[in-house]
Amino acid sequence: MKDPDSNIDKNAVQLRVATQQDVENLVTLLNRCYRSDEGWTNEAALIGGIRTTAEEMTALIDNPNVYLFVFENPHDSDDLLGCISVDFSPINHKPAAYIGTFAVHPAVQGRGIGDTMLSAVETFAIRHAHAKNVTHLPLTHLSMSILSHRPELLSYYQRRGYILTGERMAFPRDGNNGDPKRDDVFLEFLQKPIQANEVSVKSSNTIE
Repeated sequence: MKDPDSNIDKNAVQLRVATQQDVENLVTLLNRCYRSDEGWTNEAALIGGIRTTAEEMTALIDNPNVYLFVFENPHDSDDLLGCISVDFSPINHKPAAYIGTFAVHPAVQGRGIGDTMLSAVETFAIRHAHAKNVTHLPLTHLSMSILSHRPELLSYYQRRGYILTGERMAFPRDGNNGDPKRDDVFLEFLQKPIQANEVSVKSSNTIE
């Protein structure tokens, strides 16, 4: 994966649904963004090893409850600059929208690309959950989790309306998503409340 052109910014963001043809590039992007020491969002100081595998990405794309979106380099369709997913799998028989698999190529971080991607997927999640609601219960919040000991990342999401729930989960130590470098690493869960008027917001033209 070569570094993208320096003039790519948030105005270039156009998301499409990932396909199996994207698996190799997704694995490369996610492992670079999370496990190298590039960019400000990496976890290299806390987690070693890999972030994901081809098998995991294949399963995610095949999961009917998940929408995995990718942002292609507008100058090279074989190069992925970002990805983000939303999982609509119900939790306790209630509608849910869990945002994850979020990454932006280190060379284009700090240009508003992540903000644009997150906003677009939040809008998509709210509208999709409302339109496809089979439980007849409203989607009341968006969910995600972040790694502990990342105050700058927590602040980023808090500025965007996410709130710590107080729920924590130990980081998996099966080696499938990396190996913690310290014993007190865990996942912290966040939620963003959905306002009633957000359901009627127009869909984002950032998503194809």
